[in-house]
Amino acid sequence: MGFPGPEEAAPYYFRYIDRVSSGDIVEHLETQGSDAVVFFAGISEERSRHRYEPEKWSIRGVLSHVNDTERVFQSRAFWFARSFDTPLPSYDQEVSAAAAGADETAWAEHVEEFRSVRLASVSFFRNLPPEAWDRRGIASGNPFTVRAIAFIIAGHLAHHRAVLEDRYLR
Repeated sequence: MGFPGPEEAAPYYFRYIDRVSSGDIVEHLETQGSDAVVFFAGISEERSRHRYEPEKWSIRGVLSHVNDTERVFQSRAFWFARSFDTPLPSYDQEVSAAAAGADETAWAEHVEEFRSVRLASVSFFRNLPPEAWDRRGIASGNPFTVRAIAFIIAGHLAHHRAVLEDRYLR
């Protein structure tokens, strides 16, 4: 299938797309998801409450954000893949995080939610007809292809996992 070209997403999103090393994005999403579940399972309930600075999200908040964002991008991919042409609204991560109650949810529940959300993403992308990958739409005022969204989902997790490893878990 290949990597998304520069016309398939706004430049900002290539900070995520460029983190993906495999052109077989469905296989990448599946493998990455399995690896991430093992990684997350290695974080204790107590450690999941950690914030590296007082105003930053806890580890629970980070995973809640990853789950919410994957859902949003998965719904965008669905919308565009099914040829709906109405532009989609913006997603404000801070509004979502404030309403999520991440710190009141057990860590194991966040991990299970991630596993479920990722399985849904893999299933959706695996079953797309070939022509759907190139379909386009507008979300948050930016153009996207379905292919770019799949890569953004993978790269977004890679970004936040690196943040967890570098700032939260050292």
